[in-house]
Formats: sequence, C-alpha cells, structure tokens
Amino acid sequence: MAPIDHPPTVHDLVGVGFGPSNLGLAIALAERGQKGHAPPLTGVFLEQQSAFGWHQGMLIPDATMQVSFLKDLVTTRDPASGFSFLSYLHHVDRLHDFINHKTLFPLRQEFHDYLSWCADRVADQVRYDHRVTEVRPVYSGERVTHLDVVAHDGSGNEVVLRARNVVFGPGLRPRMPEGTPQSSRVWHNEHLLTNLAGLPPGADPRSFVVVGAGQSAAEVADHLHQRFPRAQVHAVLSRYGYSPSDDSPFANRIFDPEAVDAFHAAPQEVKDRLMGYHRNTNYSVVDPDLIGELYRRHYAERVHGEVRLHLHNTSRVAGLVESADGVAVAVEDLITGKQTPVPAHYVVFATGYHPADPRPLMGDLARYLVDTPEGLPAVERDYRMVTLDTLTCGLYLQGGTEHTHGVSASLLSNIATRVAEIIDSVAARAGAPTDERV
Repeated sequence: MAPIDHPPTVHDLVGVGFGPSNLGLAIALAERGQKGHAPPLTGVFLEQQSAFGWHQGMLIPDATMQVSFLKDLVTTRDPASGFSFLSYLHHVDRLHDFINHKTLFPLRQEFHDYLSWCADRVADQVRYDHRVTEVRPVYSGERVTHLDVVAHDGSGNEVVLRARNVVFGPGLRPRMPEGTPQSSRVWHNEHLLTNLAGLPPGADPRSFVVVGAGQSAAEVADHLHQRFPRAQVHAVLSRYGYSPSDDSPFANRIFDPEAVDAFHAAPQEVKDRLMGYHRNTNYSVVDPDLIGELYRRHYAERVHGEVRLHLHNTSRVAGLVESADGVAVAVEDLITGKQTPVPAHYVVFATGYHPADPRPLMGDLARYLVDTPEGLPAVERDYRMVTLDTLTCGLYLQGGTEHTHGVSASLLSNIATRVAEIIDSVAARAGAPTDERV
C-alpha cells in the first residue's frame, strides 16, 4: 500500500529568534495554557544559538542594568507571575539580600541569570541550533493562509514548521563604521569579554582605543582601564564628553504603554519630534554615576601626573592601519582637523546596533508587505506587519519598530505588555478568547 500523507502540524505561531522578547512571548504562551483558555494557543521558537544567551560579551562583572527589575519579562503584565525577577531571587535564596541592597537595578550578570532561568523553564517550546533561512507562503487558491518556516539544524538538516502566524524577534546586529570590518584586533564591544578571554596566555596589552560616547563605550573604557592597570586607554568621543541619560520620572513616561499608543497614532512630523526630544533617554547616553567615576579617575591621574585614561573629545577615528603588532589609529579633531597618531594593541568600537531586518527571509512574501514612504515596514499597533488582504496569516515584529512604536520598541521595558498584545491579537484573529493578562 502507498504511504498515507499526513497533513503537517499547524502551530498557532512560530517565533524566529529566542532573545528576551520571544522568551517573554514563550512565557506568556505557557501561562495562558496554564489558565485553561480554550482552545490553547501553540507555539514553537527557533534559535540559532546552541543555548540561551543575551549580550554575553558585555556581561562586565560590575555593570548594572539601566532598567528597573520591575520591568522584567512578566511583572507589568501579571505581577503574580511565577516568572518574575523576584521569583527568581526567591528561587536562588537571594531575595532578602537583594532587598537589603536597596536598588532597582540588578547586576547585568544577575539579570542574565534570571533570563536563563526563565528560558530553562520553557525549554520545551524552543529548538536551539536551528537557523531560520526562509519563510514561505502556503497558498489556498489565491490567498496565503499559512506560512512555512524553513530552518537548518546543527547537522545541516532542513526543518519545516507550518504556522498561522510568525513572530520575528531577531534581535540586534552590531554596527561598525562603513568600511571597517572586525578582525583579531578591531572589535565591536558586543564581543569584548569573549575576545579578551581569547588573548594569548600572559598577554598584557599596553594600549586600547575605545570609540563611542554611549553607555557601552563608557563601560568598556572603565573595564579596560581597571583590568589592565598598565595600559593606556584612549576614549574617542564625537562630543565634548559623555552625556548623561535622562532618567527623570516624567521623561521615563516615554516607555509607558500609553506612550506607545500615542506615538503610533501621531502624524509622522510629531513622531520625528518625539524621537528627537527623547533620544537622551536611551541612545548614546551614559549613567551619571559612571560619568562621575570616569571624570574623577581622569582628574586624579592628571593630579598625579600619570595619565592612562585619555579623552579625545570632539574627535573621530579618521583611519586605521592594522599590522601584526597592533593598530595605527589616526584620531582627528573635528574642530581643527588636526590628526594625532595613536598606536594601539586593540581597537573597540562601541558604535551601537541596528535591528536585524527580517524581510530578506521572506522571499515571495515580500510582495504582500506594505512599506512606509521611507521604505520601512508599515506596522499595526498590535505589532503585525501591514500586508495585502490576500495574506490572511500574521507576520509580527518584536524589534525594528521604532519608526512606528517609538523609542521603547526594542527595549526590555515593554516586553511584558508587548507580548500580551501580540498574543491577544493572535487569539482574536483565531476566534479564541482573549485576556489582557494572557
């Protein structure tokens, strides 16, 4: 007898990537199932890493989060959730110690441990070592009613998962200056600790150049200055110095869900103004305490006549020449145009990130997408990409929506409420019951 072809399993959603955003979505799915909503929503997440990891190259030992622990993966969605940061602290028997610490901002390593703890608890929803290569349309007549997510596992085997909805959470990609590739001596800060760990045994670098004026740049300069007490650390900043972040209560309202509502509904001219007004809550700004510490250290070195922390203000890197022994860096003063040669063993670019664009994965689906006049994806308030009516399934974005949803679109601050909105949207489109708390 001929074998019987069984129809493929259809998942309510497939998540591409498993960083904090899609981890929050997996938790919300699991908790929705525990509440007994019928029919339950099913989801599978595909992650190219072999295990959960979040910016591990920047888990500097004394670096703290810049967001309150209350803005974890669940609390603003459901304060009673067992996946909260406080539940994690209770699990590891550190709750009272943290309370006594009197801080809202845990160590970054501690928060990574919390995320890993959450990921382990929903591991049945995740397939690691799966790199997504394509999302294909599945037709019913002229309509696209399902999506096939194509991935390759660690052995190179092709895996295809069929879904009614796909949620892209591809994370961020390091941004390097145009024409400046990474190498064994030229790094992006994303790989700082990994590359430092890979230095030859006994290596004692005597000179670093750190490019950038944001939080990561300041943390890198601080870490290298302390870790290598004989090294010269040259910080190259396009400004007069590090600018403080605006962490005031009124400014922080830009991260509230209500602010996302307002931003999404605003005319483009107003969106542009709001982004300009509030960039200093997140972009290229530094925690004031760290600024104070770096200035104190730099000043003390000048007093003692032994300066190791050099600040090249209003400057840029005008050229790099790499050799077997190091990197010859030309630092140009933006005001005078004068160039100063700075020899370095290593150069670290803390020049930010850009959101990974999932559209190259979409192939034939691209013709169903609607773009903004600027060529960016048009995105509904529920994070669903705007498509032609002939595509009836959902393509959702977690990240890369700053132009439609504001400054908090790719941040931890709104993960809990964002995933609730996405699941609510998926459930409503499926005719399933919805619940604001999922």
